[in-house]
Amino acid sequence: MTTFVLVHGAWHGGWCWRRVSDLLVAQGHRVFAPTLTGLGERSHLLDARIGLDTHIADVVGVIEWERLTDVVLVGHSYGGFIVSGVAEAVGPSLGALVYLDAFMPENGAAMIDGTSQGMRDAIANAPKTGEIALKPYPAAALGVAEADRAWVDGLCTLHPMKTYTDRIALTGAADKVATKLFIRAKGFPSAPFDAVVAKLAADPSWRVEELACGHDAMVADPEGVARILLTV
Repeated sequence: MTTFVLVHGAWHGGWCWRRVSDLLVAQGHRVFAPTLTGLGERSHLLDARIGLDTHIADVVGVIEWERLTDVVLVGHSYGGFIVSGVAEAVGPSLGALVYLDAFMPENGAAMIDGTSQGMRDAIANAPKTGEIALKPYPAAALGVAEADRAWVDGLCTLHPMKTYTDRIALTGAADKVATKLFIRAKGFPSAPFDAVVAKLAADPSWRVEELACGHDAMVADPEGVARILLTV
């Protein structure tokens, strides 16, 4: 039995992992898919003070309070920042670290560095508009199939803006995790993610896998995601 902790990306919640979770549980594994503070069923807690440290603490809390060990920790998209920070706090509890079409930050990086111009403009205008959160991308832009778009759009929520401007402090703890995997969703054009794949391909301590689906791979191809995770 393997223990999986699945961390969602911006605007999503633990709900987005339901299909993958069901497949893993059916194989006899334990799955935790926490929803980060201010999102999903915790959207009523949205607050201007929610930052990267808040979301990292959300996941660290699950691992510590559930007394989890040898965890396969998976981060999707923005969740790459979170799992990188979690590795700093509870690295010895991790058996594997998986980035699913996710950002892989270096020390001092922030989400705002690699986000779209529209998001940067919204953040820059926040002092004038009074906004504390970022509006979600439509599911169609994330490569979600038409049949699932209403479901995803209906459940995505505003995302705490401070998490995009906070800079992460890393010492390289993620590099010390025994098994490291990057899964690229090739149906979603992304030069930054392709650059990560090219970099990791030359590093024997990393394994790289590809799926043909869009960015929300856990929605678009749950069977493919589960299949790869089960090899870990």
